[in-house]
Amino acid sequence: MHHASLSTSPRLQRALHVLQEAQGWLSTRTLIRRAHICAVNSVIAELRENGAEIECEQRVGPDGTHRWCYRLTKSPEVPNG
Repeated sequence: MHHASLSTSPRLQRALHVLQEAQGWLSTRTLIRRAHICAVNSVIAELRENGAEIECEQRVGPDGTHRWCYRLTKSPEVPNG
């Protein structure tokens, strides 16, 4: 898979910022709304290719529905320049 560079991709930068500002886990829907992105699984994969460490797990909501949730555990190193 070809992945975008974090230093030149506003889409990845928005997603990373939302993950960095989060208090705990974020659902797919929350990431879509806050970062204005689509295809969250692809964005997460691209962030990982850029050095981010992101946990992913399926959780059951209060209504019994299953949701994928994400949590940033380590931000990628962004080169200067």
